Amino acid sequence: MNGSGSVLQEQKSSRSVRNRAVSASGQGYDAVVATPWAGLALGVRVRDDMLIAIDFLTAPAMQHTPRAGIAGEVARQGQAYFRDPQSRFNLPLAPAGTAFQHRVWAAMRRIPVGETRSYGELARQLGSSARAIGGACRANPIPVVIPCHRVVATHGIGGFMGVTAGAGLRIKQNLLAHESAFQGGDDGSPRSR
Repeated sequence: MNGSGSVLQEQKSSRSVRNRAVSASGQGYDAVVATPWAGLALGVRVRDDMLIAIDFLTAPAMQHTPRAGIAGEVARQGQAYFRDPQSRFNLPLAPAGTAFQHRVWAAMRRIPVGETRSYGELARQLGSSARAIGGACRANPIPVVIPCHRVVATHGIGGFMGVTAGAGLRIKQNLLAHESAFQGGDDGSPRSR
């Protein structure tokens, strides 16, 4: 993590909204939600009473939890998830993406907490390729709620947010550990049920 904004600022990515630097106040977000991991928060963006984006913030961002509206509900449900990963998200979503990406994101939302699916498994389920599934995961504008972290490589954890090492991968590992899905064995392979 570079400490100057969103995790992906250190990487070039197709998700330009995720590359923005963030001020210490979390300015520009409708809510900023703390995570259990030091130095990491979620920046929440809403539009027309719909959740449109979540960014991982690494700069010291002041927690900002609105009391009303969809941003407040996202914050409440996010806090509930970080207390108990079995807590379900029930939010109106409006992620920008292609029809194919929306199909992949819907399939990801059906993966139960504590379980993973490989890129290949989702590809077979959707009649696509593992590479296309990885591209849809990378383009996911609402991580955690649309749990792209539950999609892993056949032999190992795979990538996260367009990276295969560093801060992005540590976030995926933390989320899977939080959900008790990643039991990093000798080969680093995740548990798939």
